[in-house]
This record gives sequence, structure tokens and C-alpha cells, in this order.
Amino acid sequence: MTLRLHNYFRSSTSTRLRAALNLKGLDYDYVAYPLLEKAHKTPGYLKLNPAGLVPSLETADGLVLTQSLAIIEWLDETHSEPPLLPGDAAGRARVRALAYMIACEIHPLNNLRVLNHIGSEFGADEAAKKRWFTHWVVSTFDALEVALARDAATGRYCHGETPGLADICLYAQVWNNRRFGIDTATWPTLARIFDALDAIEAFNEAAPPNQPDAV
Repeated sequence: MTLRLHNYFRSSTSTRLRAALNLKGLDYDYVAYPLLEKAHKTPGYLKLNPAGLVPSLETADGLVLTQSLAIIEWLDETHSEPPLLPGDAAGRARVRALAYMIACEIHPLNNLRVLNHIGSEFGADEAAKKRWFTHWVVSTFDALEVALARDAATGRYCHGETPGLADICLYAQVWNNRRFGIDTATWPTLARIFDALDAIEAFNEAAPPNQPDAV
């Protein structure tokens, strides 16, 4: 088999990995798991990924990789072109820091299981969930906008003139934000970079509305 991607169209972590695979020019089988139907909690999927999270990437030799950023770095190590991290140590640290601002400070607080938990455990209705989601996006996007706008290392994309790991995380998060009506125009540098990314076929084809399980 080719690579097999276990994912969900709306999952921002899945969007990240789809974009990375597309940028690398790698074909993959698309396996959808409707999260709202708890398809990721079935015995079959839990055998594949005990955490019951998407995405997972299954290789032809039976290796199962989990956690989107770890998978993306594996892709970069095993398929070097085009590189998703800069060649210099300082550049790699900058790109990782930008990516982690989204992946470690926004996503863990705003993913589906957290939103479901604050609903079931604390009675948060849809309006309260939106306020929760928006708070964590704004707190990090405000800082991310300043960091990118003032740094000469920012180019057409988050770091220079080629998209990389930070752009992958930003692109996926902006799509996630749209579900809650968060207008990226509030952050002009982020909006500009997103528009540049969305014009790239590899990113646009990774977007949630363009997946076979999109509903």
C-alpha cells in the first residue's frame, strides 16, 4: 500500500498533515473517521492508535505514526524536498516557536474533546464554547501577529519565501477559526500569509471543505 492517512476533514491536526503530505508530493490513501460519531474510539482504531486521536499515518511497512508535528518532522527527515524547516539552527528554532504557539497554546485548549468536556462537565452552551475558543485564539494570535510583523525574517510566508512548518500550523488554525466566526482580518500579517498559502495548490487541496468526507 501507499501511505494511509487516518484523519477527519475538519480536524486541524489532520489539515496540517494533509498539507505537509501534499507539499512533499506524496500520495496517500484517505481514511475518514467521523469524530462526531466517535469513529476514532472504536476498537479497531484504538488498536492502531491507543490515544484515539487523529491523525495517524500508516506506512507500507506497518509503521504507525501519531501526533501531527512528530509525523511532519518524520516526513521532513525521510522526504527532504521541499524542506519544511530552515537549514540554520536559529531559523529552525524560530519556525518551531511560531508553530508551537499554535500547536501547543491554542489547539490543546480548543480541540473537540475539550469543547465537549466543558459542555458536559460545566454546562457550557454553544455561545460559551465560542467565547472559550475565541479567547484562546485571540490571546495567541495577538502575540503571533506582533512576532511576525516586526521580524525581518518574515517574508511572503512565516519564514522567508517558502512555506514551512509554521505556515502549515497557521493555515490549519485559520480554517478552524472560521467555524467560530473569527475574522483573521483582525491580524493583517496573519491574513496576508493565509491568503498566500491558500493560493498554493498543496494547501488548498488540504483545506477541510475539499476533503471527501466534508459535510
